[in-house]
Amino acid sequence: MIKTFVVIGLGVVIVFSPLAAMAQSAAGTAHAGGGGSHRSHMRHSGNMSRERARASAEHMRMMRHAPAAPKS
Repeated sequence: MIKTFVVIGLGVVIVFSPLAAMAQSAAGTAHAGGGGSHRSHMRHSGNMSRERARASAEHMRMMRHAPAAPKS
């Protein structure tokens, strides 16, 4: 009787162990094609915002110091 329970228990472990492995690996691949974590997305958007602000400020400085276009 005990041997039967041991065999059934081993069978259950063998059957369900690949399912547990797939469940663990599936959680890690959720962002594989999605572009990464929230933290990396926020870091990227912060960097882009800073670069856009720097370029805008430089453009405004150039426009302020540029000579006026001749009127015809």
